[in-house]
Amino acid sequence: MQFSGGKRKRLKLAGDQRSACYPHSLQFYLQPPTENVSLIEFENLAIDRVKLLKAVENLGVSYVKGTEQYQTKLEAEIRKLKFSFRENLEDEYEPRRRDHISHFVLRLAYCQSEDLRRWFIQQEMDLLRFRFNILPKDKIQDFLRDSHLHFEAISDEEKKLRNTELIASSPSLTDPVVVDSVYKIPFADALDLFRGRKVYLEDGFAYVPLKDIVAIVLNEFRTKLSKALALTARTLPAVQSDERLQPLLNHLSHSYTGQDYSTQGSAGKISLDQIDSLCTKSFPPCMRQLHKALRDNHHLRHGGRMQYGLFLKGIGLTLEQALQFWKQEFIRGKMDPDKFDKGYSYNIRHSFGKEGKRTDYTPFSCLKIILNNPPGQGDYHGCPFRHSDPELLRQKLQSYKIPPAGINQILDLVKGTHYQVACQKYFEITHNIEDCGFSLNHPNQFFVESQRILSGDLFESEDVGRTQKKNQKPAASFQNSSQ
Repeated sequence: MQFSGGKRKRLKLAGDQRSACYPHSLQFYLQPPTENVSLIEFENLAIDRVKLLKAVENLGVSYVKGTEQYQTKLEAEIRKLKFSFRENLEDEYEPRRRDHISHFVLRLAYCQSEDLRRWFIQQEMDLLRFRFNILPKDKIQDFLRDSHLHFEAISDEEKKLRNTELIASSPSLTDPVVVDSVYKIPFADALDLFRGRKVYLEDGFAYVPLKDIVAIVLNEFRTKLSKALALTARTLPAVQSDERLQPLLNHLSHSYTGQDYSTQGSAGKISLDQIDSLCTKSFPPCMRQLHKALRDNHHLRHGGRMQYGLFLKGIGLTLEQALQFWKQEFIRGKMDPDKFDKGYSYNIRHSFGKEGKRTDYTPFSCLKIILNNPPGQGDYHGCPFRHSDPELLRQKLQSYKIPPAGINQILDLVKGTHYQVACQKYFEITHNIEDCGFSLNHPNQFFVESQRILSGDLFESEDVGRTQKKNQKPAASFQNSSQ
């Protein structure tokens, strides 16, 4: 892709050529664009793509993916930003071209760190899932072939021969099985379905129903995109040497993945004797769990200390307060003060950017907590909705005085793997509101929004411009409840 400062001269293609460039409304982005692109268009396409991916993220947190509400709202966002989304629409060349180029532009911006790559891959996968689910059945085989996925739909005769086995092994199939498409794919590509005993195997091949094929397609897409981003990261220094592109790429990678909560205006406004009360009123369940474990055991392992320590830093604890907080708690567990100073205080100073490379670490987002470093035996970090046994989660929610109907709603969302939506439902129940009015994607966001509801002006966040009062029922403030 070449860049020019002026307006790009549009390349005119005949109808057949235009169709050949982008035969489908979705793609695996296997080949980079080769045309000249003006810097103005480069920037506009990048910003529009980020807006789209941010909308994908927000809708995925606010609604259950795949529901009619989710599908309708995401389609409206794609239409508004003029990207491709559906087959058989007239004059789809330009939206598909925009989709193709903008994806590769964002690869340059979001290959720069593990967190950025993780966020980018997750949103692109959700976007592909939406597009694949609305792809007409007669177009699926062509898309799989063009994406170099050698999955062949078997004939009705083959389905009839294996009707009993397919129905028994694949819960998503109907009887008779001939009404559903079934794909014959190599066994190694269907390991996840095999582990869950949800697929029929024969002679080294898996027979996968259409409803289950999307999971395999997404897994292939994730693998290819992850490798592509790693390769892009290696070539990034050459791109960044272009003084025209470096400021834009840095702006894109820092501006739209959500607030990082590394510096809050509330720094130093939290006192240590407030933490227990704040925990009950305004901590998300992941941090509430860590706080209880720390108070009960007077110790947390490294994963828990990192997750909880950075959260406390984000809500306003200073370095001096953090050192005092952790030292007091560990000493209660019979730890020698000198041992704490030698073995633990360095890590706390390091997380505040005062040791080592002087990196000022930011609190973990929901996505990082859910996808990274799952807890083991004796650990308390992670996401309770993702990493807890359902029965233990039910008991925990009961101890938080969540009503039975609310617990069932939350557990249903967890069962559907909608962990952030489950946490958002917990927020709404504990704050006595019908609709929180925002998409929850960070534990520190949970705290800031909780404090805004409970006390109105105790904390301010940077992304103001909305209000919860519209659907809010009366709630007691933290200040009143602690008196």
